[in-house]
Amino acid sequence: MITALAGGVGAARFLRGLVKLVNEEDLSIIVNTGDDIELFGLHVSPDVDIVTYTLAGIVDEAKGWGIRGDTFHCLEALRRLKQEVWFALGDRDLATHIFRTNLLKGGRKLSEVTAEVARALGLKMAILPMSDDKFETRILTANGSIHFQEYLVKRGAKDKVLGVEFLGADNAKPAAGVIDAVMNAELVIVCPSNPVVSIGTILAVKGVRDALKQTDAKKVAISPIVAGAPIKGPADKLLRGLGLEVSAYSVAKLYADFLDTFILDTADFAEKGRIEKLGIEVKVANTIMRTLEDKVRLAETVLEG
Repeated sequence: MITALAGGVGAARFLRGLVKLVNEEDLSIIVNTGDDIELFGLHVSPDVDIVTYTLAGIVDEAKGWGIRGDTFHCLEALRRLKQEVWFALGDRDLATHIFRTNLLKGGRKLSEVTAEVARALGLKMAILPMSDDKFETRILTANGSIHFQEYLVKRGAKDKVLGVEFLGADNAKPAAGVIDAVMNAELVIVCPSNPVVSIGTILAVKGVRDALKQTDAKKVAISPIVAGAPIKGPADKLLRGLGLEVSAYSVAKLYADFLDTFILDTADFAEKGRIEKLGIEVKVANTIMRTLEDKVRLAETVLEG
């Protein structure tokens, strides 16, 4: 049994390599939902959808999100109606959000809906939203607190980050299966995702961090920071906003209370000794996933423990 903690694009790319090596039935993926947002009356779960679409083989590889070959006629019509359309939702992608929203309004839980979508797309692994409860990641800026998607997509991550807040974290409970997935795993993988707003959100859900400390599973994380910069996304801006240096070391330190092994990119070999002083085993490998072969090799390194 393998359990992965996942955010969006980076995690999805890694998981695509992992499923080449393990049985889908033996894999559980706990996914960040702090990015979830309501748009046009629809519940959108960006990270859940990126992971699901990628593993189903339908993601737009060039973008890392959305459905390959999708059209945007609905969005274009909304633009003509003078609606704000800063978040790109393709026509086939909209079907997922309509389906999700209708079931949620009918009393179903997000975790139940996510499982139905995964099954409809032919997936056999368990894709688990971190919580069924309201949880919203907001970025503190000079202009006030804004939703993470507004900060990232609408404003292009241009605002200086003054802090990060997780609305609902005090009350959010893990979705069904989340704690069991951690406690019953032989291996827990922290995917190369944003340590603040992808993995940090999952760790903020009640009981998750404690479960990671208590489980007998081996816990391995992959650095999302290479040579002092994120491969994708605003992790550098968020780390600086929290007063942390932008480095693989900073990421390892955020996970140090539960982590066994940290996988460092070859470009950051000089960080190895400093991370080892945290009491964490360090492995050095190529963590930049340009090809499917890169993804599989990185997954092999993780599975070697």
